[in-house]
Amino acid sequence: MTEQPRSPSPAAGNAKPLIGITMGDPAGIGPEVVVKALADPEVRRLARFIVYGLNELLCYAADLAEINPFWYRLPHEDANRVESGVVVADYDEYTSFGPTLRHATAEGGHASLRFVDDAIAAARAGQIHAVVTGPIHKVSWQMAGQRVPGHTEYFAQALDARRVTMMFVGGGYRIALASTHVALFELRNRFTIGYVFQPIDLLHEALRNFFGIRHPRIAVAALNPHASEEGRFGDEERRIIEPALLMAREAGIDVEGPFPADTLFWMARGKYDGIVAMYHDQGLIPIKLTAFDSAVNVTLGLPIIRTSVDHGTAFDIVGRNKANPGSMKAAIRLAVQMAAVRAQTTGRDAVKMEPGRQGSPPPA
Repeated sequence: MTEQPRSPSPAAGNAKPLIGITMGDPAGIGPEVVVKALADPEVRRLARFIVYGLNELLCYAADLAEINPFWYRLPHEDANRVESGVVVADYDEYTSFGPTLRHATAEGGHASLRFVDDAIAAARAGQIHAVVTGPIHKVSWQMAGQRVPGHTEYFAQALDARRVTMMFVGGGYRIALASTHVALFELRNRFTIGYVFQPIDLLHEALRNFFGIRHPRIAVAALNPHASEEGRFGDEERRIIEPALLMAREAGIDVEGPFPADTLFWMARGKYDGIVAMYHDQGLIPIKLTAFDSAVNVTLGLPIIRTSVDHGTAFDIVGRNKANPGSMKAAIRLAVQMAAVRAQTTGRDAVKMEPGRQGSPPPA
């Protein structure tokens, strides 16, 4: 069992939370959305920030968007102190990137993995309150020798989290997924009572601990059309979903369902605090329809807070100043909110300030 992350230690006063942001694949739109999001004074006022990435690409994105640099730059090995504002932990050993490199590369995979590794280490050590991840490219990770499908699985592996679930927040919804990147024909081989119970349990825990909802109400979607209509269209509701709901109720969770998915998402808004969808597109379609540019991906079940943009690297628009920072802004805001709620319930309200150099003033 790996060592559990330390809780950030209290400090005098009401220190703003310290949020770590990973830039994502250097060849993608990560640098652009990070710069644009943090260029918003309202976002910057929420917290202190450390960005794990490449200062040169962040400067290029800022210049393209006509944004004056607003951050301090430090070599990544020295960027362990952020008293205010934004510090870029610069990995200048990665030198082969530029605005014309718009495809997956092994070096891009190595770099983005390095950003994530250092952010996880900082969160584990109690140096930052939350991690916000920029978009990575799975092929780049594969080229770099990493075989996990993506961020969610990587965080779970690195933090020895045995049970994790993807949740998406946006458009008035909080939707956890029972299955993620699983082919529909393969789902039948994995669909068990535990498979459905886990996201209900983790969503309930998250709504209490990170969203401040003392008695959350959860709705669960059916798998089959019309919730199978009493077995006319499959029997997974009776054999699997209903027993999972019974387990949840016996654990003290207020959960209802299974509801036909074609009406659930309309019916549930304002009535339930969270929804559990059975598979990827069932949950993502309402999120994309209602919050395409502002949805947030959250990993439930980790011992740290991790939020992420809900989009990819978008190689096709890199260097064109077209990337929308809405999802990054929302991911930052949600990370700050989750850290604040956790602080109220656990007293983890400030980060231990490790000895180190303060950054130089932002460049003119």
